[in-house]
Amino acid sequence: MANRKQSEYKCPLEVTMEIIGGKYKGVIIGHLIGKTLRYNELQKLISHATPKMLIQQLKELESDGIIKRKLYPVVPPKTEYSLTERGEKLIPAIIELNKWGLNYLREENIPCAYKGEIV
Repeated sequence: MANRKQSEYKCPLEVTMEIIGGKYKGVIIGHLIGKTLRYNELQKLISHATPKMLIQQLKELESDGIIKRKLYPVVPPKTEYSLTERGEKLIPAIIELNKWGLNYLREENIPCAYKGEIV
């Protein structure tokens, strides 16, 4: 786990939200459900994220053991991302959070640009 001390947290939800609560972390996890994606594919799916922010979020998720990065020694470099076993345990929660968000958007009559499914 990325430089976390056991005494820092008052409850499990606190650490959970720190790990998956980054600006794009939940979205990244959602896009990786059942898939392995290259960096440029993630960048296209999350086009509103700056490259710097996306790389930072990917590094943090990798550091926390949620995703794994596979680097192929080719030119140009090829990097693929997928969920780890620990990351796969988050799938039910991510699906439920996605459903909650969809319901919220509908109830508030807020349009959503993303029309795909996370699974």
